[in-house]
Amino acid sequence: FYYFIRLCLDKILLQCVLQSRTLSGADAINALRPFYFAVHPDFFGQHPKEREINENSLKRLNGYLENLQKPGFRSLKPTQLTFYVRETEPNSSNVQESFSASGFRAVSFTLHTRDLLSTVLDILNSCSLSTEHIQSLNVNSMPHKEVRSTVNRPIKWDKTYYSFTGFKDPEEELEQAQRVETTLISWLDENEASALKKLKKSLPLRKELERLKLELSHELQLSDIRWQRSWGIAHRCSQLHSLARLVQQRPEVLKNVKGRTVVFTDRSGMSAAGHIMLGTMDVHHHWTKIFERLPNYYKLQKRLLFLEDRISQLLGGMQVIYIEELQPLLTLEEYYETLNSFYNKLHDSRLPFHPRSLRGLQMILESDRYAPSLHEFGHFVIPTLCDPEALQWFIFAKTQEARENLKRKEEMMITEKELIGTSTEKFSLERLYKEPSVSSAQMIDCCKRLLEESLPYLQGMHLCISHFYSVLQDGDLCIPWNWK
Repeated sequence: FYYFIRLCLDKILLQCVLQSRTLSGADAINALRPFYFAVHPDFFGQHPKEREINENSLKRLNGYLENLQKPGFRSLKPTQLTFYVRETEPNSSNVQESFSASGFRAVSFTLHTRDLLSTVLDILNSCSLSTEHIQSLNVNSMPHKEVRSTVNRPIKWDKTYYSFTGFKDPEEELEQAQRVETTLISWLDENEASALKKLKKSLPLRKELERLKLELSHELQLSDIRWQRSWGIAHRCSQLHSLARLVQQRPEVLKNVKGRTVVFTDRSGMSAAGHIMLGTMDVHHHWTKIFERLPNYYKLQKRLLFLEDRISQLLGGMQVIYIEELQPLLTLEEYYETLNSFYNKLHDSRLPFHPRSLRGLQMILESDRYAPSLHEFGHFVIPTLCDPEALQWFIFAKTQEARENLKRKEEMMITEKELIGTSTEKFSLERLYKEPSVSSAQMIDCCKRLLEESLPYLQGMHLCISHFYSVLQDGDLCIPWNWK
């Protein structure tokens, strides 16, 4: 009996100690500022894959932090996260070698903490970021190292305590969760109800979004309305309402948008692909200026197309293309400057390509590489700073492989489309789609394995093939393409 009383007193004392060191939600955000600065997707504009992975991981991290602050929560499942971390301290010798030539590195870690303070410390330490600023927060007067060692030091409760009280042993729960690998069936079984609840709640907004999109597309005679990032349905509706208000207030400024695509993104202008970009943080005044400048943008676009044609002639008829999913979101002005610089370099070098010898082949330009490469889809990836002679020999050596890859790409696209249709029909999905960072080969493999399963959970759901398990705020189910 005395032993049991002592254990209870120890538990109460531990709770008091932890409560005295509890961070508020606002404190946690402030403490994580260096982390957010190092991983924020806006800093990965030229790296679409890494940007998307950081966006997804931030969503899951924010969900984890929100659950930690909910009253009465007992425990959270271990959550594995991957981030690409920018080099924010270039003179730091202890981490310099771990960064790639692009200036960032991949970091993976698993969260299984039970309070905000230890979570924040785990995140910062996992990313090799300083934790000294946490001492300035009104958490505890103890130095950081002492706080960390005290908070994270596990209390070794005697097993008889859990047998006597009926409480679950957190160490056993954690070990079991780490031993058992998450499977698609177990994850769907556990998250179906939550996803269905969110999906039902989002249905009225989804209908409103579709209505607004159709009305605006018809009224302005737009080719399409898109979003660069995966904002929630409510956010998208708000953006369309803003555009609708501008149409009512200033209809004359939208007379030149016929046949164009409008993309809601981080900044306003015209994209390299010729789409009208509306910055979501800009006010109507900025949008109005963009619509008024459209005639000038169209003139610049004609010059850009002419420049692409001149480059094609110098490279034996190879087509210059811009792939939105694989390249950074550039403005028309930025892309024109890139093309012009590359054209001048080619023109001065006078490479001896036979006219039309490379017809049917494709290339994209990138500004953050130094050596040319051949993409699995068959297009050449050519750096703007590439040495002309090295480029010439690389193209000669890879021409046949490029043609084979292009042919295989066409076959893969057909197969992928067929498998998406078959999977959508078999599981009665409302929608099946993938994130841009998931390749066609990965999507094909994923769908083939899905079709071998019986998954009644998926009926009527929106399923996204990604790199992680997650339930989006509007009820979309995200599963990794290489699910087990």
